[in-house]
Amino acid sequence: MKRIILPVLATLMWVQLPAYAINDKYRKQLEQSGCTQVSETQGCDIHKSRAENAKAGFTNAAADSAHTQTPYAGQWVAKSDAGATVATIRIDAKEQVWVNGKRVNAQRTDGTLQFRQGKVTFTIQGDRRLQNEDYWTDSDAGTKGPIQIE
Repeated sequence: MKRIILPVLATLMWVQLPAYAINDKYRKQLEQSGCTQVSETQGCDIHKSRAENAKAGFTNAAADSAHTQTPYAGQWVAKSDAGATVATIRIDAKEQVWVNGKRVNAQRTDGTLQFRQGKVTFTIQGDRRLQNEDYWTDSDAGTKGPIQIE
């Protein structure tokens, strides 16, 4: 019995090949058309544009909101420990950042959005469930304080 099982198992393991649900070309077509695999079976045409499919009543709300919503968007205020305003921060849906009305470059780093103005570095946590994780640090003065959304 063992003589039969071992070769059969070895053959089965050798025959199994990885299966991929969709290829790269098909994935790109889905993204450009705004379709999902499910909506395609319901009539969404992957050869049409996202706008044409939306006009026909096919929308992918999850994908659309993923492109337009960011947890960082809004008006923020950086405060000192004494409660004085250090900076006012505005972040739009495209994650463009303005500190005190001046545009600054921002980058995503390890689940946060970080940006700098002068010697002050601002860090805003992307997971909004985490409270009191948004802060600023002044490397010159060695001070630190919270950032709060308005």
